[in-house]
Parts: sequence; C-alpha cells; structure tokens
Amino acid sequence: MYPDEPQLAISRVLDAPRTLAFRAFTDPDHVAKWWGPIDSTLLRDEMEFDVRPGGFQRWTVVAASQPDVRVRIRIDLTDVADGDLLEGVMHVTGRLPGDIEPFQTRFRVEFYDEPGGRTRLEIRQWVPAHLTGPSTQGWLEALDQLDATLLDVQAGATDAGV
Repeated sequence: MYPDEPQLAISRVLDAPRTLAFRAFTDPDHVAKWWGPIDSTLLRDEMEFDVRPGGFQRWTVVAASQPDVRVRIRIDLTDVADGDLLEGVMHVTGRLPGDIEPFQTRFRVEFYDEPGGRTRLEIRQWVPAHLTGPSTQGWLEALDQLDATLLDVQAGATDAGV
C-alpha cells in the first residue's frame, strides 16, 4: 500500500525539551493549541486519545474561513515509544477543503535530544502523491504554531515558578 520511501520528510528543531515536545503530540490539550493549518481550530470536546501501541487519536478540525469544512482525523497508532516515537495510520475524512477526497496516510514522528534542551523532530509521511504539497504546507504551518505554543507553555511555567 505504501512505497518504501516517504513522499514527505521534514526535520525541525524545537526550543523545548523532548518530554514537552512529545507531550505536545500526545496530550489533547496541547494538540488542540497547535495542530492544523493557520486559521483552523480543533473542537476540544470531539478529541479522544489513547496513546499506546494499538491505541488511537481522534479529533475534528474546523477552518475559521470555511466553518462548513469539518475535517475528521482518526489515527490508529501502530508504535509508540514514550518520548521517542509516534507511528501510525491517519485516516482523513469528513467535509474536506477544495476537491480533496478522504484519504489515509502512514506517518512516523521521531523525537531526538538536541543541545541546549532542544528537540529535533524527524517527520516522515507516506501520502498520496497529489497531496504532498498541501500536506507539506499543513505540517509547516502547524509546526510554526507548535513553536509558538511551546514558547508560551515554557513562559507560563517560568512565570508560575515551575
């Protein structure tokens, strides 16, 4: 079903420790703050996570500019190593933007320690070829939002004396 090589490969260094970066991908309160393209929101009451091998993550994304577009994400987690790895199959359904049809994609996100308490993400995704561009753009926008969210979380922890 999937070729050997991923169609999408992104490497990103975050200004956050690995435990926080991993939590940003596995805690629904964190994911709700950064996932998705700019101008979209996640419906927190429609999020459900069971993060473990054989577990799942589910949520709905709504675009502010197109509130009738409701993208439903269901991830079947195939491998989870706490703080190190998330791997699974993402099923994208619902009312999608433009002429995009529902699809599924395999992904792998690896987390590595970097100097200075930072974390390097290695994201690999096997997507239908015609969705490589939109998927890359979506990841880049989401990761920009993740950077900002992680800075806010750490600033809040510092302000609280944590």
